Amino acid sequence: MGPQPAPTPSAARSLSASSRGPDLTLRERLRALYPGTPGRRLKQWLAGARVCVNGAVVCRGDVAVGPGDRVELRSPPPASFPAPLRLVHEDEHLVVVEKPAGLLTIATETERERTAYRLLGAWVRAREGGRIFVVHRLDRETSGLLVFAKSLAVKQALQAQFRARLPERVYVARVEGVVREPAGTLTGHLVEDRALRVRTTREGGRGREAITRYRVLERARSATLLELVLVTGRRGQIRAQLAALGHPIVGDHAYGSRRDPLQRVWLHATRLGFVHPSGRRVVFESPPPASFRRA
Repeated sequence: MGPQPAPTPSAARSLSASSRGPDLTLRERLRALYPGTPGRRLKQWLAGARVCVNGAVVCRGDVAVGPGDRVELRSPPPASFPAPLRLVHEDEHLVVVEKPAGLLTIATETERERTAYRLLGAWVRAREGGRIFVVHRLDRETSGLLVFAKSLAVKQALQAQFRARLPERVYVARVEGVVREPAGTLTGHLVEDRALRVRTTREGGRGREAITRYRVLERARSATLLELVLVTGRRGQIRAQLAALGHPIVGDHAYGSRRDPLQRVWLHATRLGFVHPSGRRVVFESPPPASFRRA
């Protein structure tokens, strides 16, 4: 049999040895069938139970195979979706996931590996050989919906919508104290302090404009459940504006919260809507944790 090209990750190939020639080890037979394949790749095939001899899985490369034995390389099992994330939607253009609190969207100087971008990117690469592109972000402390693009063109189109303030971005937060007004709009400007924490400013001409609309969903004796709609999408916007209002989000120690019953910031991105690359408008939902209401 002449030289064979290396198999693609998604295609299984069944190959028979020539009837001529002496017995070889399975590793030697694989090298003959796939010349130029690195030894490390052969080892991965064996360890991953992808190699069969006469229909039976063989994981040892030193097993002898005869001239008439049939050697088969099976397709790899589908990559499992990364557990910290929940898959909400996927198509040829984009992926929408639910990120848990405590996980970064993208890398920082202190954490480069465990991020939503890295985990999801590895999954897409393993399945399709493609890549993903960051469209927007959530704070590490915030849970909820994120969309990633599968091409640079889709990324640029979606980000243009975000810059034009077109997407629907709705959050749910439980805040300290009783918010009296049933609804309202928080307006102002945000700046970063020396510790890179975002805060509101009253100094004219400084900072970036921030606008958030809110309405009360539920009041308790010492806390309020709010629905918040982003008009602008600045980093830390909701957290800074609610703290300035005198109602920091429960669990948000960085912004003055004195309570932390769930060991997390009680802020969740619950709805995300935008115009899909196909031209239709899509809306995705992620219910806030039940604990937001129970506590």
